[in-house]
Amino acid sequence: MQESVIEPGTTAWENWVSADAPVYRQFWLFDVQNPLDVVENGSKPKLVEKGPYTYKTRYLPKENITANPENHTISFLLPAGAIFEPSMSVGSEEDSVTSLNLAVAGGYKLFPPWVLEAAIKLNNVSLFQRRTVREILWGYKDPILKGTLGLFFPYNGTYDGPYSVFTGKDDISKVSIIDSWQGEKKVSFWNNTYCDMINGTEPCLLKALFFNVFRSVSAEYERSLNLKGIEVYRFKLPPLTLASPAVNPDNQCFCTDSVVSKNCTLAGVLDITSSRGQPVYISLPHFLHGSPYLVEDVEGLGPSEEHHVTFLDVEPTTGFSLRFAKRLQVNMMYGPSKIITVLKKVKDYTILPIVWLNETASLDDKTADRFKKELLSRVDMLETVQFTLIGLGSAAFVLCTVAHCLVSRNNNKLV
Repeated sequence: MQESVIEPGTTAWENWVSADAPVYRQFWLFDVQNPLDVVENGSKPKLVEKGPYTYKTRYLPKENITANPENHTISFLLPAGAIFEPSMSVGSEEDSVTSLNLAVAGGYKLFPPWVLEAAIKLNNVSLFQRRTVREILWGYKDPILKGTLGLFFPYNGTYDGPYSVFTGKDDISKVSIIDSWQGEKKVSFWNNTYCDMINGTEPCLLKALFFNVFRSVSAEYERSLNLKGIEVYRFKLPPLTLASPAVNPDNQCFCTDSVVSKNCTLAGVLDITSSRGQPVYISLPHFLHGSPYLVEDVEGLGPSEEHHVTFLDVEPTTGFSLRFAKRLQVNMMYGPSKIITVLKKVKDYTILPIVWLNETASLDDKTADRFKKELLSRVDMLETVQFTLIGLGSAAFVLCTVAHCLVSRNNNKLV
């Protein structure tokens, strides 16, 4: 399998540096239909999903590629870029939605309530705001906080990493396994050895680290299916991944707020507030596999295993990943306050969906035909198949997708 080694001159190299298969990121934003009713009467938010708004991503080649022959690894940076695809979208980036005010929600747990109340009144804003799709995703000048706010700001023109992965030169079974990220063998966000672990990518990429949400996950086998005439095994994110510590004790170290998590009984969301300094919560779309009250606290959600689960399709003979869909939802929280006027009618803490995304890619017909030809006729020479297939799998779980799923990391200060 020499051609699968990540080094110049192999079949793997060119397609590892810059994957040929397009990766698309689809966004569905939640449009709040009754913002005044929520503020004035404490009513449930009524949500309407708008999307998809689709962007082409992962089209830029890796940069600062450096071989480390002493331990058979290779280091690199992942550049970030997103190009809007109108033909794959329901509308324009300039479409408007009513969403949670990122500055108000972000300041709720960061600033003394009287400070936030003064800033809200001074700038004549409320708990909700009307913004374009582009502004919510990629950033806008906020009237309360200095600087730019956006769920994915900054993104275009930024870099993730550096990553260091094994080339497979000394052991082909280690190809693409993560050795380190940003020079570290583990992250340092959870203050727990287990939760801070970086579980490197296996050859079939069933374990990986969502660097964006700072925790490792694994996938479980679901079923066998046919993809363009090729048998593949589908692996999906199991419900235990975001189960409450009462159900999955391994998640105890991810429980960081006993109030919001209702004494660590909350299922279905990952609180990354402590690592990001903003009340941001990651879940599966529509709170799939989450505690029932997450769905009941709002109107308009309908979790679906078919449409909202994360999955990975793997060809079992080679271990190549041929298709994936990484689906995540970004939520923020607001709660009751006796001082902040726009929150006085709020009855309880509410984790409100802002957007959910589907990052997806699949081998095309041409690559599928070539794969089938090589698979059926010369199994022992499958290394000649485009290494794009491995690149697709890597994109499933090792992208900095939601690394910026929060308001700006700049040291914004209240005006």
